[in-house]
Formats: sequence, structure tokens, C-alpha cells
Amino acid sequence: MKYNIFTYLIGEGFKNVFKNKKSTAASLMIMCATMIIFGVFFIIGENINHFVREVEEVQGIQVFINTDATDEQIKEIGEKILSLDGVNTAEFVSKEEGLAQMKERFKEKEYLLDTYNDNNIFPDSYVVTFTDLNLSSQVQEQIMQFDNIKRITNRNEVVSALISLANGVRIITGAILILLIVISIFIIANTIKLTVHARRKEISIMKYVGATNNFIRWPFIVEGIIIGILAGIISMAIIGGLYSFLADKILSSGFMNIVNMSLVSFADMFTLIVIIYLVLGIGIGVLGSTISMRKYLKV
Repeated sequence: MKYNIFTYLIGEGFKNVFKNKKSTAASLMIMCATMIIFGVFFIIGENINHFVREVEEVQGIQVFINTDATDEQIKEIGEKILSLDGVNTAEFVSKEEGLAQMKERFKEKEYLLDTYNDNNIFPDSYVVTFTDLNLSSQVQEQIMQFDNIKRITNRNEVVSALISLANGVRIITGAILILLIVISIFIIANTIKLTVHARRKEISIMKYVGATNNFIRWPFIVEGIIIGILAGIISMAIIGGLYSFLADKILSSGFMNIVNMSLVSFADMFTLIVIIYLVLGIGIGVLGSTISMRKYLKV
């Protein structure tokens, strides 16, 4: 008996989808547009977060130590830095390594630094990277309180710009998603309302002979779910194809090698996008169907 009721409800939901082809197509188009626009912002956000993580791994500060500090004091400074919250690594750079690095930067004019071979003026230092770029300023303030710290060099402008960009994209993505969900629910509700209105007499009769609200409501909820799932599948195919195409173009241009960055592959985001699209599609479909049924279940 339960099986027969279940198959009836599912079957009625599928019938509603194919019976109202124009309204179904309109709902699909709106939901696909919603999901594609959200998908674009989601992918941009994921790549920016990926860039921030990559920068966190390499972007650091350089802590220079006073030249009169002893080996024990230098070692102690390194241990203190590593103990700070937000610090990922603290790599020691000796004065000899510092001079060698400077010569590399000068390239063919490195001979200008030969006078420092016997009188090395470059201090020992630690190159510090972070687990969270938001803690960069806090870590620098704490390090400056240590003894024997000469100065700290950093790229706060780069760090601040990346953090602001990532936060901005998250806010915009969230705002756009909320707006698009509201629009989609309104469209779905009105689309299914047309179907419900056409069957209002049938619904009234079912109510009078004892059918429960849930029994009447479920075929229309199934219709909304089917439309949502179809929209998710179509949107996944479109957004996946476009992203893969554009990512290949960007990577083949060599631009990412110049800036020393990489893109997130669509395969890495696939599972998360599928879950988000299923939740969006089913959620919007169910909510839109439920809203559209309220009036006609009050008999």
C-alpha cells in the first residue's frame, strides 16, 4: 500500500512536469540562470581563496636581528617566533646567505657587492610565513617586542589587498545568492501555482473525500524537486564546460606562470558544487511548491 502511494505521488510529480511544458521551461531557465550566476561567483571566490592560501605559504615577513646577538639568542628568537599564533614557518637566513641572495638580485652587477665579502654588513634574519594572513600585523607587533630585533620588512599592501578582495567576493557572492534565491522561489511558486490553479476543483474534491494536505501537496513538491535537480544538472554542465575552457586558455597563455599562481581545477570543486546545487535546487523547488499550495489547501 505504502509503495503504491509513493509511486503515485512520484508519478504525479513527473506528470505535472511534462504536462506543463511552457511553465516548466520558464522555471528551468530562471533556476539555471540563478545557479550559473551563483556558480560564477562561487568559482571566483574559490580561486581567490586558493590564491590567498598560496600567498600564505610563500608570502612572509623578514625579521632582521641585531648584529651583536649571540647564537643562543638568535636560536631563542626563532623558537619564540614559531610559538606565536598564526606563524607557519620561521626559516633562518644567515648573513652569508643574505649576501648571496642580494648578489643574485644584482645578477650581472653582483661584483658591486664584492667589497662585503670580508666585511659582511647583512644581518642574520628569519623569513616567517603565516597560517593566516589576517594575523600578519599581530605577529609583527609581537615580534617587535622581542629583544635583539633590528627591523621587519613586509608587504602589508599585498596582504591587505588580497584579504580585502577575498572578503569582498564572499560578501558579494552571499548577497547575490540571497537575491537570486528569492527571485527563483517567486518564479517557481508562481509557475506551480498555475498548475495548482488548473486543478483547483480536483484538489477541493480530494479534500472533501478525506485526502490529507500532505497527500495533495507531495506531487507538486516532487515537481519542484525535479525542476530543481534538472536545473542543477544543466547548470553543472554549462559552468563546468565554460570554466574548463577558460582555465585551459588562461593556463596556456602563461599568465599564471608569470604571477606564480595556479587555478583550482573544476574536479577539485566538483563535489562541493554538486552538493550546493542539489541543496539549492531541491530547497528552492520545495519552498516554491509549498508557498504556491497554501491558498488551495484551505478548504
